[in-house]
Order: sequence, then C-alpha cells, then structure tokens
Amino acid sequence: GKIINKPCYSIYGADPKKMPLTSYTVGIDTPEVIREKLKDAQAFKVIKVKLGRENDKELIQTIRSITHLPLFVDANQGWADRKRAIDMIYWLHDQGVLLIEQPMDKHNLDGNAWLTERSPIPILADEAVQRLADMDSLKGAYHGINVKLMKSCGMYEGHQMIMKAKSFGMKVLIGCMSETSIATLAGIALAPLCDWADLDGPWLTTNNPFDAPLLENGRYVLSDIPGLGLTGVGDDLF
Repeated sequence: GKIINKPCYSIYGADPKKMPLTSYTVGIDTPEVIREKLKDAQAFKVIKVKLGRENDKELIQTIRSITHLPLFVDANQGWADRKRAIDMIYWLHDQGVLLIEQPMDKHNLDGNAWLTERSPIPILADEAVQRLADMDSLKGAYHGINVKLMKSCGMYEGHQMIMKAKSFGMKVLIGCMSETSIATLAGIALAPLCDWADLDGPWLTTNNPFDAPLLENGRYVLSDIPGLGLTGVGDDLF
C-alpha cells in the first residue's frame, strides 16, 4: 500500500461503509473475573465468550446479568456429545448468541456437520481452518469460517480465503490473535468484506506500542493513510 500510495483496504476492494461491528473477547474464567472484564468492554457492541467447559451456562448467565449485548461464542472444540451440544446451541440461541465457533473437535467433521445441519445459529470452523488448502473439505460441514491472518500467512491468502468462502456460500468472521495494532489493522482492512469481525487484539495486549485503531460506535474507522494506516510510530520505538 505504501509503495503505490494507497490504503490497503482499497487494494482489496473493501468498502469502509460496510465495516461490521467488532467483538470484545471474554475468556474462560470465573463469574467474578468476567464481571471485571466486562468493565473494559464499554466501547464494544458485541461480546465474544469462550466456552467449552462444564460451567458454560453459568458464564452466559453471568454476562446476561450485566449486559444484553449480542454474543459470539467460541466453544474451542469443547463439546464432545452432539446431542448435548445441539441442546446447548438452542439454549444459546435463546440467549442472543449470533454465531458459534468450532463446537466440536476439528477432526470430527461428521459431528460438526451434524450440528450445522440442525443449528439455528451459524456454525463456524475455527481450528479446522487455517490456510486456503483446508477449505475444500469444509464445504457443507460448516456455515462459515473464521479467517485469522496470523494463520493464513497474511492478507493475500486471507483475502483468497474470504473470496473462496463466498463462492461456497459460506459466511466469514475475521478474527485475530493476541497482537498489536499492526496485525489488527491488516484484519480491519479486510473486515468490510466479511460478515462479522472479532478484532480486539490491541485492547487485550498490555504492551501495544502503537496507537489503537480508531473505534466508533463499535465499528472501526478506516484511514486513508497509505498502507495499513498505522499511527503512533515514534522515533524512540526501536
């Protein structure tokens, strides 16, 4: 982007007006700790919850006692019994959950496909998809995929994965790892091409040396600065 003097989002044909809401992640923890974590989520309009243990319902009920914001759920391959899993999915649907990532083990393609066929909520592949080469086997087994640029080896292949998912009729969540503004801005540039976003890396990183990306009303605002639009790079950084 800097070489041709264009912002990265324009190179990939992303429309800033189509920026989805991004979520703020609350990890697996005690109800007391989750209450504290939610205090840091004031700027966000969607909460993402890590599940996959015996106290899943308790965690959701704790969150619902504090906020009624829409929820994303990441089950982290934690559900082994498909019938118990589908019961949980219907319960989560009633709790305002919008999507569920990787409910069963990534190698259990039949189990995840069984849930996808019956679920009222989109079921997304997460651990089951890292690179473009993983996608052909997932068609029909999930409603969509989670694209993480740290797994896809960057924006180029990540963009290819988004386009291939669309050609399959699948939905796309663009996610992130524990990362600074540099990597998150790369995801933000592709986010308008996706259905959902989970790009909260700089808010979960205590040593981010750059400015946090601009967030307004739960959505990132894309910059016309060439490249990723990174700011806060001082002379004393290196």
